[in-house]
Amino acid sequence: MATFIQPEPAAGVPTTNRQRWLYSLANLGNVIPYQAVGAILLFYYADVKHLPVKWAALAMTLFAIFNAFNDPILGYISDRTRTRWGRRIPYMLFGTLPSMIAFALIWMAPFDGVTEPTKLAIYFYVVVFLWEVLATAVCTGYYALLPEMFMDYRERTDVSVRMNVVQTVGLLIGAALPAVLAAAIGYPLMGVIFAVVAGAAMYIGLPGMFERQGHMKEAAIPLGKALKETLINRSFVTVVIAQTLRFFGTGILTTGMMFYMKYSVKADAGMTSICLAATFIVAGLSLWPWRHFVANKCEARTTTMIAYAVTGLASITLAFARGTVQAIIAASLVGVGLAGLILMGDVIMADVVDEDDVRTGQRRAGMFFGMTGLITTLSSALVAQVFGWLMPKYGYDTALAVQPDTVDLGFRIFMSVPTLIGCGLAVLALAFYPLYGERLKEVKRKLAERQTPKPE
Repeated sequence: MATFIQPEPAAGVPTTNRQRWLYSLANLGNVIPYQAVGAILLFYYADVKHLPVKWAALAMTLFAIFNAFNDPILGYISDRTRTRWGRRIPYMLFGTLPSMIAFALIWMAPFDGVTEPTKLAIYFYVVVFLWEVLATAVCTGYYALLPEMFMDYRERTDVSVRMNVVQTVGLLIGAALPAVLAAAIGYPLMGVIFAVVAGAAMYIGLPGMFERQGHMKEAAIPLGKALKETLINRSFVTVVIAQTLRFFGTGILTTGMMFYMKYSVKADAGMTSICLAATFIVAGLSLWPWRHFVANKCEARTTTMIAYAVTGLASITLAFARGTVQAIIAASLVGVGLAGLILMGDVIMADVVDEDDVRTGQRRAGMFFGMTGLITTLSSALVAQVFGWLMPKYGYDTALAVQPDTVDLGFRIFMSVPTLIGCGLAVLALAFYPLYGERLKEVKRKLAERQTPKPE
């Protein structure tokens, strides 16, 4: 191992406070680019660069499909990687810089959709797809380390709070600030600044990461068997369905917020940033209460179901907000539920990785997080299709200088109804999640037995 990578602790020894914070800080390197893309990519290419709305929806759909199949392939490759830096760390070490360069290029489109829609669409495909490949490699390596570095529920929920405090900062930067920064300094410079901040966070966090050497010695499972073992895992299937519906709901919120604030609330870009900031600040402040009052008293399944219910019910308030104050209050209520989803997303998937480890004898976090990416990323395609289908029905046309009054109702429906439906279906999916109660305790017991060194 390279000298800057921390040695792994002995079996049963928890990670240090420094390791948890450095790992968490690196999350900025993932959150900022992905949130910026989720929040303003469609707005930038449709409303700023004037790519026709159906072209933009098609581009987002193709991007989501490509992204989906890209994730498990890179996850499988990550599980099979063997280097002196480990299996996961090389992707962050060598992939961060080129991924940030590609991210910056997204916001430098030289064509206008009114006069050169084909060239603009081609530019979109090339730079966004290039960024996605590189960013997925970095992101998969990072998240696959979580169940490996942090081995029990308490440690995982603790680091999840830290990760998501950092993520709240990333959400503020990546989703709330683009509108203000782009208006002040332009989209190209905004992209460069975000790329520098995100890349620096990832490289600062790397010295706190380690990989367990025992997992490097495992014989790799062939791709076909690895896919089969993943897709027949009931725990994984139910969780990933819920996660997909979560990302559908949150994708609706982030994609639609700038449109909603502009056309329904009649607010400027600055108020859009304030509204998003309120969501993420409330989510960050709610992480500790979620962990202390809910997660510490309930298992991951129950905590996650409660979080979905709160998020779905809170989204209804967006449909009825009049003026910026009411919009900010509604967005803040969504932030309360979002905190629970943020806290538990990686924690519940780590339990699935543990169960698979007990059954197969393999630590296949890369494949699980990659397959999660494959399926959940399809939610972006669904968001794009809902947008492309719903908004023209209410008169939204990117070629118009002034939109008709009917778009007000259209964006109110877009921001509330799909999220409510998605969260409700997620609760239903988790009702079939089997990894709780005695079954979960048995998995943890068997895993602990395997990790306890046998006496000589």
